[in-house]
Amino acid sequence: MRPTGHHLEAAEKRKWTAQVLGKYWLLQLPEVALLVIILLLIQQWFAIPTWVVWSVVALWVAKDAALYPFVWRSFDPDYPAMSHSLDGEHGVATERLDRSGYVRVRGELWRAELAHGARAVDKDERVQVQEMRGLTIIVVAVSEVRERWN
Repeated sequence: MRPTGHHLEAAEKRKWTAQVLGKYWLLQLPEVALLVIILLLIQQWFAIPTWVVWSVVALWVAKDAALYPFVWRSFDPDYPAMSHSLDGEHGVATERLDRSGYVRVRGELWRAELAHGARAVDKDERVQVQEMRGLTIIVVAVSEVRERWN
């Protein structure tokens, strides 16, 4: 289920914390350290000026700082992952689904299984996502959803 109302607003208003910022930079340290080692070795072999080495390192750190506002949510364990759920979304079967197969939802191809007791779905028939189990979506035919509610 996608967050709605105050859940969506709370997710959008959520800002990074010192813990998230610290985790991000701790994960960047190994790559910066490796970059420094490689650049120092290259400097010895090719006589590159020291200011060039440290300028490259500074640009690398600046790149990481510039990317942080775009990726911080993936470092926050408390950020609501449910905002990426496909529950309730509609899609189209790309092949006949007897038990499982593939469905296109939001322009992406997903492995799908039929919900327990659901009828088979024909190719190009519209389906509705009932739940997600890892990277597999559980679906039923849209026409079957309408029949159950009528």
